[in-house]
Parts: sequence; C-alpha cells; structure tokens
Amino acid sequence: MKQRLLLFFSIFFYFVLIFLVQKTAFTLIHASIDGNLTIKDVFDVLYHGLPLDLSISAYLTALPALILIASVWVRRGVICRIYNVYFMLFLTIIAIIGVVDIVVYPFWGFHFDSSVFLYLQKPKETFASATAWQMIGGIVATIVYAALAITGYIYLIRKQVMELTVPKKIGATAIVLTLLTAALFLPIRGGVSVSTMNVGKVYFSDRMFLNHAAINPQFNLMYSFFKSDNFASQYQFFDKDEAEKLFAEINRQPYSDSIPRLLKTDKPNIILFILESFSEKVANDSVIAPNLCKLAKEGITFTNFYANSFRTDRGLVSIMSGYPAHPTVAIMKYPRKTENLPTITKTLKDVGYNNLSFYYGGDADFANMRSYFVGACGISHVVSDKDFPLSERMTKWGTPDKFLFDRVYDDLTTTRQEQPFFKTVLTLSSHEPFDVPVTTFGEPYLNSVHYVDQNIGHFVERLRTTPMWDNTLLIFIADHAIQSYPQGLNNSDAERFRIPMIWAGGAVNDSTVISEYGSQNDLAATLLSQLKVNHDDFKFSKDMLNPEGRKFAYYSYVNGFSMTDSIDTVTYDNDRQSIIHQEGSPELEKEAKAIFQMMYLDLGSR
Repeated sequence: MKQRLLLFFSIFFYFVLIFLVQKTAFTLIHASIDGNLTIKDVFDVLYHGLPLDLSISAYLTALPALILIASVWVRRGVICRIYNVYFMLFLTIIAIIGVVDIVVYPFWGFHFDSSVFLYLQKPKETFASATAWQMIGGIVATIVYAALAITGYIYLIRKQVMELTVPKKIGATAIVLTLLTAALFLPIRGGVSVSTMNVGKVYFSDRMFLNHAAINPQFNLMYSFFKSDNFASQYQFFDKDEAEKLFAEINRQPYSDSIPRLLKTDKPNIILFILESFSEKVANDSVIAPNLCKLAKEGITFTNFYANSFRTDRGLVSIMSGYPAHPTVAIMKYPRKTENLPTITKTLKDVGYNNLSFYYGGDADFANMRSYFVGACGISHVVSDKDFPLSERMTKWGTPDKFLFDRVYDDLTTTRQEQPFFKTVLTLSSHEPFDVPVTTFGEPYLNSVHYVDQNIGHFVERLRTTPMWDNTLLIFIADHAIQSYPQGLNNSDAERFRIPMIWAGGAVNDSTVISEYGSQNDLAATLLSQLKVNHDDFKFSKDMLNPEGRKFAYYSYVNGFSMTDSIDTVTYDNDRQSIIHQEGSPELEKEAKAIFQMMYLDLGSR
C-alpha cells in the first residue's frame, strides 16, 4: 500500500511542481511589463496562484489515479506502458501551452485561451506580431520544456511504477486509493464553499500583471473552452452600421447647463450599499423597511428605477461599470473582458479617490467577483467571509449583515481613512434561504429585508455622530429584485425588475424625488456627472438628470429584453422571436433591438 500511496502523491505534486516552475519563469521573463517586480511579488504570485495549480494538477492526476487502483490487479508492465503514453502526451501539451502562453502574452495582454482557435482561422494575422526568431525560439523552448518534464517523469514516477509489487492487502489498498481519488474533487472544485474554482480566485493585487502571472494558463485554457462563444455574431437584428447609428441617437447626451446639483460637494466620501434582492415594493414599505423609507424622505429617491438583470454577478457589473446585463452570459466570468470595462472606482481613482474597499460577508470568489473588483475596479482592499471569525460565519452564504455593517463602521472609525474614500458594501442576508434572526413577518423574505433594514438604520445613526457624516454620500441600490415576492410574477414582468435607488447622507443638498426612468447602468454617468468627472467611457450609461437626454429603463430577462419609459414599453422574447408585450410607439421595438445588438457586439469586441 505504501508504494502506491507514495506514487499517488508523487504524481499530484509533480504536476504542481511543474506549474510552479512554469509560473516563476513566466513572471521573471515578463518582469519588465510590471517594472517594479520584487522577490516578494514572485512569492505572492506563486502563493495566490496555487489554487489553480492544485486544481489542474488534480484534473491531471485523476486518470493516473484510476489506473493506479487497477494496478492492484494488473501487471506493472501494462501499467507502465499506459503511464508512458499518458505522461508523454500531457507533459508535451503542458509544455506547448506554457511556452505559447509566454510568447503571446506581451502581444495579447492576456493568457492563451480558447479564443486563439478563432484567431487561427487567419493564421497570417495571428502570427504577424512574432518574428522568425521568436517562433524558432518558441519551438526550441517547447522541446526543451517537454524533454525536461518527461525526464523528471522517468526518474520520479516511472521508476516507482517499475518497482510496484502486489500489495499484501489488496482490498484495503484499493479502497484507500479510491478514497484518495475521490478526494481530488476538493482541489478540482476549490473546496466545499458555494463558489467553484474559477480564474478570478487568484486575483489579489491592483497591479494587473501580478494577477495575470498568478493564473495557471493550462487551467485558463480549459476554463475558457466552457465559457467561450462568438458573442459578436449573436442577435444581429440590423446591419451593423444601422445598429450603431440607432444606438448613438438613443444614447446621445447633449451638453446642458441645467443639470440639477444634488450634492454639496464635488468630492464626497461615498459608501455604495448594494442590497441583495431588494425590490422597490419592499424598500418603499414603511413597515418592512422603515429605515430606508426614512432615508428616502431625507435624501434623494429614484422612483422609476430598474435592475438590468436578475442575477448578482450581472447587477454588480451594471452598477459599477455602467454596462447592461446580457441575459445569456455574465461578463464577470471573463476576467479578460471585464478588465477592459470602465468602472466608477477606477475613474474616481484618477481624480483622487485612492481609498477603495469592497466588503462582503460571503465568498468573494463566487462567480469571479474578486477578479472583477480587484482587476476591473482597482480595489485591492477586499474584505470577505474569511476575514470574519468562524463564530460569525453563521449562515450558508457566510457572515450575516449585522457583522458586515459592524466591520465597515469599525474600519471607518478606528482606522485612519484617507479622504475622499469609496467603499462598496454588498449585503447577503436577504438572499435565499433568508436565514436571519428575525421573525417579525410570516414571509421569510420579508423578515430578511427587515433584518437588513434594521442594520442599515443602526449603521446610519452611528455614522451621523461622526465628523465624516457631513461629507459622506450614501447610495443604496439593489443588485436585482426577486421573483418569488410578490408571487405570480413572470420573468419578464417589469415589476420583477423595479428596484430602489436612494442617495442619502450629509453630502446631499435637499430631499428630492427623481421620477425620470433609468436603470442600474445609468448610475455611473449620473454619479460621475454630479462629481464633475468625465464619463464618456461609459457608453451604455446616461445621466438621468440631463434634461436634454433620453430617459428610459432597459433590462434583460432569461433570453429576452425590455425597454420602457414614461409612455412606451416593449418586451421582446428571443426564444419566441417576437414581441410579448407592447404599449405606445412601435418605434421602441427597433430602438430596443439596436441596444441589445450593440450589447453583444461590444461584448464580442472586448
């Protein structure tokens, strides 16, 4: 049994070793891209990238492990021949991917992934950036890499296979090896938390090169095969030029000197609260959410505001990047694409907002959130479930919002805060299964909303007593609404997407009601306009307060979309390829389709 246990772990950690050496080489070869690389940075890359190395190593160990179980009954000569073929094949593939990744990274700025096969349709253009010497060097490097890896296999693994003997306890050996093989599921999945292994799990720095260096290119390629698609070819309702012309007219934002000023200062501290599953209906109920209702009366409330989608990952990008949600895919799952998106925080960082944080009581790696907030938003200070003591991780999703709000308040008041700051807080207690210590209502969802509202009230009242209150803007916005309350809503119903947006705090001028139509992607342009910051990069976002611009809300459901304003509404279902609801002008259908087409064209171009 000992022989086979040693061989099992030798196989797994040999793959890990190969990836660590490969990652070190990648980091050192491209060190000049970052310009400030230190030895500590290299170790940080190796450490933070380890989860992906362990995951792909577990994938590669699975088949040899099954063969190792069979070795209890099969002659070692047969096992050795199978291993020879397997390891020579996969070690060569690893070498090819690793070297190609090192070669193409300076040209592409991202890791070798499945998109290369789309580029290979035009090989001349694909290899146009590489010189003959670079191509020759790449081939030589691949041969050397593969040869060294195969040599290591011969001395570290094949030698053990040749020395295998029949175990004394055949049954026990087979059972133990089976359990170890099953245990590979843990590194493959990335543990037992709600999030599965993804590329974004290794993001740890606001220096993008370090995040890229931490990514395992073999895992990245495998991951991209399951996530890739030719988005730009989808939903082509019009000729591209016509779609672009329609879109430009719809989103045209003429200059206006009549935009109302909602804030007392151009550089307030900002705390953005993204409320899990809050619908407008519950947020506007003074019994269920008395504190939010109070803040709405004191501050600025947007009464015709909509979520762009139905999921948190999509809602976060809509809010932070002013980017509408695609119903069939979440761009957050594509770090290479999200890195190219504009974000509120990165834009504000350019004008002095250097104190950026993201707070979440759950797993920040879920749905690639970490890669988005660190990579796209430029937020290096991320607080998530692992930063709370085990005694406070009381629910399936992580730490209840009471402890989350307490942590935010404590950080603000006990740690010196460079101002102006921008803090993003994502709640979770109003997520199913609505596990909260409140039973005020018979409906679990209402209890959870009430619980979150209580903690909002407690946080705000404490913050009022601090010196920073007068220069702080609090923004409350939902990530999406919820279909299960009230019951009977269809996926496409407008009520399913109506959410609250409230601006409050000492930085607000006066209480105001904004009845103009808008959606999550409009927060970026509206907020940046109030801060007198250019927002031209946010081409899908419009200033809701600009009297010269169009006012409408736009949202996507499972495989359809809707556009609505104060007069007209259209809802189009892509599966049925027809309108399922329309009021007012028939021209709205054309405009809605143009926006939807441009969404996919833009996604495909990133």
